[in-house]
Amino acid sequence: MTTWHIILIASAATLALKLVGHLVPAGFLERERPARIADLLTVALLAALIAVQTLGAGQEIVVDARVPAVIVAAALYALRVPFIVVVAVAALVAAGIRALA
Repeated sequence: MTTWHIILIASAATLALKLVGHLVPAGFLERERPARIADLLTVALLAALIAVQTLGAGQEIVVDARVPAVIVAAALYALRVPFIVVVAVAALVAAGIRALA
């Protein structure tokens, strides 16, 4: 099986999963428990993505300039600073740390 076969199978599976999602009745998703699970699942997946992208490098855990940049971004976001400023300051922090290292 080649890489293209795997890509095509994964694409077909993704499309099938999306189509099955349209078959779920709207009333089911409006109930309290499924709505809460969907909300919490979104937060958990986003937190996992941030952790992997911040600490991951291949199969290793790496603590480098990204960690302080994410901490600064989280602090600025908690202070309700505009998002573009949060991104710019976090990028400057990471660039500054990498320039010094």
